[in-house]
Amino acid sequence: LTAPGKGDVPNIVHGVNHDTLKPDERILSCASCTTNAIVPPLKAMADEYGVLRGHVETVHSFTNDQNLLDNYHKSERRGRSAPLNMVITETGAASAVAKALPGLDATITGSSIRVPVPDVSIAILNLQLARATDRQEVLDYLRNVSLTSPLKRQIDFISAPDAVSSDFIGSRHASIVDAGALKVEGDNAILYLWYDNEFGYSCQVVRVVQYVSGVEYPTFPAPAV
Repeated sequence: LTAPGKGDVPNIVHGVNHDTLKPDERILSCASCTTNAIVPPLKAMADEYGVLRGHVETVHSFTNDQNLLDNYHKSERRGRSAPLNMVITETGAASAVAKALPGLDATITGSSIRVPVPDVSIAILNLQLARATDRQEVLDYLRNVSLTSPLKRQIDFISAPDAVSSDFIGSRHASIVDAGALKVEGDNAILYLWYDNEFGYSCQVVRVVQYVSGVEYPTFPAPAV
């Protein structure tokens, strides 16, 4: 499934919990694009700093679930014209975090604003950490995660001061940390995470398929194990 799975369907985010898949699973979910965008950096932050609670607000490009023109829709706001409006709506990404990171003892809430761009979204991840830190420490840590950790195929890092959404069209990463936008004050950290909600997510799905099938073509440099 390329949508969050319900019930006991496993929600898999490659790089985080794909190694928990059982051979007899008949149906599995690759969760959503937003879940894939927030879970790897959330895991990274939890591993290093601990996370007590968090909220994710996604500014998301519009999708084919919305109407081009004002019309009927089971979700009233999504019935309004997608190319002409910012639309407040819900996201299932926050609730899916518990399935991908069952060991995370933190409450994560979430909501979304659909905006009239065709591709690339940004997740604003606001976290209360278990210990105080500073901006430079978090930047150095996330930069190293993007370069040398097992999450290096999921997390990218950019420090370009003029970065905008269209710069990330075609990114193969699940999310890209925007260094210039990151905020840290004591035990509060706010991460700005760009993601190509179409192609970047598709790359994550392909990685899961490769893992399940046991077929992965060699690349250079070799992906992290």
